[in-house]
Amino acid sequence: MKHHGAMMEYAEERMQDLMRAYDEYISSCAYIRMPDVYAAIINMESMRFWVSEIRATKVIYAMLRGVPLKGMRPLKREMFEEILKRVLDLKKRRPELTVKECCCIVVAQPAPKFYLAPGSAKIMICKARKKWVKEKLKRLRLL
Repeated sequence: MKHHGAMMEYAEERMQDLMRAYDEYISSCAYIRMPDVYAAIINMESMRFWVSEIRATKVIYAMLRGVPLKGMRPLKREMFEEILKRVLDLKKRRPELTVKECCCIVVAQPAPKFYLAPGSAKIMICKARKKWVKEKLKRLRLL
């Protein structure tokens, strides 16, 4: 898990994007059932693909060589298949770009969804809300 550190730089941004989707969905609901909330927001558009450029490039090169994505979770595989489709499309339109450059451009594009399981989204949102409440209380004590 060498690439784990690189993803940490995106953890905060991904969390903000997930919370944006959460707030957007909650405010559109007349009646809120939390399991429905998590199932809905993971399928909302995300501001980018939540994978580092380095990891995406490694996986895309492997896919181009025909290396099977053994042991990869279905949602991750689905995400990389979407990235590959976009990389190939971009490469066709801009042949002067390297695969690495294409990967960097593609992962920064809006993604069709978060590629998270509802349970993962729930854990992340619960953590973020705890942190948010804690920070709010800390600010109130300072006032």
